[in-house]
Amino acid sequence: MPLDYEIAGLGDDAVDYLAAWELQRQVHEAVVAGTRPDSVLLLEHPPVFTAGKRTDPHERPLDPGGAAVIDVDRGGKITFHGPGQLVGYPIVRLPDHVKVVDYVRRVEEALIAVCADLGVTTARVPGRSGVWLQADDRGPERKIAAIGIRVSRGVTMHGFALNCDVDLGWYDRFVPCGIADAGVTSLSAELGRDVTVTDVLPSVREHLSAYLAWEPYAATPDYEPRPEPGRGPRIELVRPGA
Repeated sequence: MPLDYEIAGLGDDAVDYLAAWELQRQVHEAVVAGTRPDSVLLLEHPPVFTAGKRTDPHERPLDPGGAAVIDVDRGGKITFHGPGQLVGYPIVRLPDHVKVVDYVRRVEEALIAVCADLGVTTARVPGRSGVWLQADDRGPERKIAAIGIRVSRGVTMHGFALNCDVDLGWYDRFVPCGIADAGVTSLSAELGRDVTVTDVLPSVREHLSAYLAWEPYAATPDYEPRPEPGRGPRIELVRPGA
């Protein structure tokens, strides 16, 4: 069955994080109950920091610049959401043969394909979730899309954030995802031209629909593994049913 996409609010209609979280819960209940098909909420948030379950105190912003800092029930550490960043919340039932880590890999693969459509080469860095650019003469290894999920009763929540033309100055206020030895970037910064959230919507819908149809696929080769400092490789998620 095709995914049901809902544009929950973009631009001037950006959705407050707590309101979007409540909308996620409502959609999640409906998908669990079978009264709504697998769904993807697409939106922007006003500036907000969200802290996952493994966020350490020193990783929080000392000066959040007026943005709220909200503790959330997804896996992973702290990240930022704001204007110019496409946030996607796939709320989908995982088939029995799809493990949680496989689902995360499929979302990453979809975002890698979106970046490729625009001419930006990305891949995974084993040990660190999300989508990354390799270090080059323009800068260090840098993240362009973050992922943090929760799975409850076999249905996913939370999701991804793809930096389009977000103000990267927000990332100077904290340690993004607890990783201090890498950078953060956006499609606009990499391409040297404005790439808006609206620009990427068709590509995001196309590739998410393809990879969340649960068909076999050929994964993009990974970059060099870089475990999070002080930890072995891991993925940002919580166990199913938690």
